[in-house]
Amino acid sequence: MSFFKKLKEKISGKPDETTEKYKDGLEKTRTSFTSKVNDLVARYRKVDEDFFEELEELLLQADVGFETVMELMDDLRFEVQRRNVKDTEGIQTAISEKLVDIYRKGEDGEGSLNMQEEGPTVILFVGVNGVGKTTTIGKLAHRFISEGKSVMLAAGDTFRAGAIDQLQVWGDRVGAEVIRHAENSDPAAVMYDAVRAAKNRKVDVLICDTAGRLQNKVNLMNELEKVHRVIGRELPDAPHETLLALDATTGQNALIQAETFKEATNVTGIVLTKLDGTAKGGIVLAIRNKLGIPVKFVGLGEGMEDLQPFDAERYVYGLFAEGLEQEAEILGQEKGED
Repeated sequence: MSFFKKLKEKISGKPDETTEKYKDGLEKTRTSFTSKVNDLVARYRKVDEDFFEELEELLLQADVGFETVMELMDDLRFEVQRRNVKDTEGIQTAISEKLVDIYRKGEDGEGSLNMQEEGPTVILFVGVNGVGKTTTIGKLAHRFISEGKSVMLAAGDTFRAGAIDQLQVWGDRVGAEVIRHAENSDPAAVMYDAVRAAKNRKVDVLICDTAGRLQNKVNLMNELEKVHRVIGRELPDAPHETLLALDATTGQNALIQAETFKEATNVTGIVLTKLDGTAKGGIVLAIRNKLGIPVKFVGLGEGMEDLQPFDAERYVYGLFAEGLEQEAEILGQEKGED
């Protein structure tokens, strides 16, 4: 069975609406990257070293990341040799197959959230200002509430002007109580009150906002350590998730931020915002492959429902939708002629 058919089978059991969100959300990357791959395939009728060099450059331009691109090119060269591939027909399928393999490597169900069966699940959000962290918290709260869970929000970003009020607006909008203190108060004190309130009110999920200051790594580490310590003292093993919000439109800068936060705290997952606003959606693979941190959610639009759990198959399908469909059609016609 072809990779495209397997991919279609894997996503056919999933809601079509979500697959379409991936397809629409990745349109800029697909238009930029896939059209260039199509042009490359059209210019090179055979797979040779010149073809590989140009493909390598295209992948780097899509922010897939140097290490990931090198691994992908080695794998593709091996596959081309193994299958004795002479022409470029079907190369998109081979690329798609390898991208899924690279993302899935070493994965062991870590893409899902660590939800607790008893007591509140505490999710700590970290990330710099301007990446859409507070908006993402609001959308995630909406998602949980839509699933029938009770949600509480903790306004732990006490330093940015307007951050507390912004979270309050989201809380009012989605129907989640917000635990807040005055501006410039101690974030750890907010977390202390929030965890106690979540336990007393038997809330299912507590989502905690934090300050997004990166100027001083030592201060950042100390701040996050204190927050972790206070939460863990009130609720052992919490926080159960520490999610890092990154802006996909910043490309390689997002990777640098991820490295900084990974050093500062135990990041368990990435939420990649504004994926629909970039032509460099390959950053998903760079983060996964270089840092070993799973992407747990992606922002595919501005709507409340456009924050979606990350799905590697849907992601690759969204990147190569038209090209994969064309290849499958050509292969089907060739089989029919046989």
